[in-house]
Amino acid sequence: EGMLSAAVCGAVFASPSTAAVLAAILHVTGPAGCLVVVKNYTGDRLNFGLACEHAKALGLSVELVVVGDDCALPHRGLGIAGRRGLAGALLVHKVAGAAAAAGGSARRSGGC
Repeated sequence: EGMLSAAVCGAVFASPSTAAVLAAILHVTGPAGCLVVVKNYTGDRLNFGLACEHAKALGLSVELVVVGDDCALPHRGLGIAGRRGLAGALLVHKVAGAAAAAGGSARRSGGC
């Protein structure tokens, strides 16, 4: 309770398709909207971001939050790969889920 309403995964080492993410968003979005939490992987950011934009174009209230912490990787200002959002994602899910369970909107829950 107070956690995820949906999870979308791709094949091994691959991001889910934009269509799969959009289907999940359409399935779970209610009057308060939908908060999409994404780990900081390039393909995930692209496909989840595109799906959120499609959902917004359909008139849904959708917010995207990218979790980019990673205690295993030092912060480097340059480079392609960055922190992946692994350790803190659980806390983001729980805090945002508790805010939503308390009646918060997707926009408000995304500000956790």
